[in-house]
Amino acid sequence: MSLPKLQRLWLCEAVRLREEHAGLLEDSEANRRAQAAGGDLATRIENRALHLAERDGQVQAQRHWLQGARLALLLLGLLALASGAGLAVAALGDGQTPVNVFWALGSLLGLHVLMLLGWLLGLLFGGGHGAVLGRLWLWLSEKLARDASALHTGPALVLLLRRQRLNRWLVGMAVHGLWLVALSTALVMLLALLSTRRYGFVWETTLLGGDTFVALTQALGALPGLLGFPVPDAATIRASGDSPLPLEAARHAWAGWLIGVLVIYGLLPRLLLGLVCLVRWRAGTARLTLDLSQPGYDLLRDRLQPNSERLGVCDAEPAQLYQVQSAAGVDTSSGALLVAIELDDRRPWPPVLPKSVADAGIIDSREQRRQLLDQLTRFPPARLAIACDPRRSPDRGSLALLAELARCAGATRIWLLQPPQGELLDSERLGDWHRALDELQLAHRESSPLTWLETGHD
Repeated sequence: MSLPKLQRLWLCEAVRLREEHAGLLEDSEANRRAQAAGGDLATRIENRALHLAERDGQVQAQRHWLQGARLALLLLGLLALASGAGLAVAALGDGQTPVNVFWALGSLLGLHVLMLLGWLLGLLFGGGHGAVLGRLWLWLSEKLARDASALHTGPALVLLLRRQRLNRWLVGMAVHGLWLVALSTALVMLLALLSTRRYGFVWETTLLGGDTFVALTQALGALPGLLGFPVPDAATIRASGDSPLPLEAARHAWAGWLIGVLVIYGLLPRLLLGLVCLVRWRAGTARLTLDLSQPGYDLLRDRLQPNSERLGVCDAEPAQLYQVQSAAGVDTSSGALLVAIELDDRRPWPPVLPKSVADAGIIDSREQRRQLLDQLTRFPPARLAIACDPRRSPDRGSLALLAELARCAGATRIWLLQPPQGELLDSERLGDWHRALDELQLAHRESSPLTWLETGHD
């Protein structure tokens, strides 16, 4: 399973949280595959978690969560577009009355400045993960996932990122990106309104003097002026305090000043901070690793190290057995293998086999089972036939072994042996076998599979 590094570690955390709440999962096959793949403890924990996540549907839950996150971001983006257009319309009005330049500036940048200061304070003192837009995005992502298996998906991502302090950069990218969309829309709408309507600009005050507005206007226009945006001169600013100037040059100067202030103090900070968050995010995710000091991972040390393998079932019986998948994506040999499970000593075994078919013997003990699974994990056969005695009940342990064996072969067929001559087969028990094997989606027959093993067809 080829997934980006972040998604693999995210699944490890999701499996760890699930096991913390529900107890250790049945993981004998996952442990065996992790040991066969080798590597250090972190690599084995990752391989084990990926196998369990794929088996139990957490990989699909992660996909649903990511789809929900993208949909939530799209909805917030549409809201940002509408908000940006609304800011521009609220700032300029319908053109029937003069535009108070500082009220217009407050409408365009007031909320942006407050939210930006809040984000910076949160970054310095609170970890940067408390941004309202960021929390809203994560909440919507959880709601739009609509997957019962995604219960631990969102919390696992938050814990993984918070431990490495990466959540601030992820939320920062989302927040600055949404504000960039809103302010860009406001700029486009501002340009459209200024291009199609005639606006007059004034400033008004009761308490402050004209010199204050002259100084404030020129101070705010200093940086935009360096980039070529027009700035009204002192005479124009003073004259605009009584009524809008009818001169076209004055209107152009005020409109250019308003656009320049929006670009320099609105769009540019959001763009730069978004790029900073992106760079820090990429650098942080490249260094991201599992925290092996977590109790859940520390317990796996003995289970995954070669000198302390552990077999057996650790959790309660599931509502249904896991579906069998063939060894897709695994290089299978061209050979064929016959194995039997818990046969009566009175039954002669093995039958006469073609030269191209190998005999794996009869599996009776846990040690034989482990050795065979280890062998098949390393050298999966193209075809595998498993002989079973249908006089025995299809218990959970036998069916689980059949599923494990089948996952190690390209194609598998179950051979339900005929009873010895003179004995009758219980039809009800045979029906139990058929139903159990059908649930596992395993092909089964009462006739000999030797021709199929030798040639690949009947």
